[in-house]
Amino acid sequence: MPVTKTAKRALRSSKRKNSVNAIAVKKLEIAIRTAKKSKISKDVAKATSLTDRAVKKNIIHKGKAARIKSSLSKTLPQKSRVQKNQQVEPKSSKTSKKK
Repeated sequence: MPVTKTAKRALRSSKRKNSVNAIAVKKLEIAIRTAKKSKISKDVAKATSLTDRAVKKNIIHKGKAARIKSSLSKTLPQKSRVQKNQQVEPKSSKTSKKK
């Protein structure tokens, strides 16, 4: 148990942060489960968003977030993955010809 006044204050703060982080992790886990079961892009987008927010708040590591997002994107059908990840750039209209 903490002895000093500042250690007691730090313990209170730590307990509050722990409970907030636990709630965020639980919401993230539920969102990941529902996204993997439903395989709907809306659910995957929500889980991805929660993952990014958890990384921003240092609740999970960015490498773990990358693994989560990668596995979620693999659950989507191939058609929607191609549309989302690949954007076709228009070809240049100028062509140079040598004479």
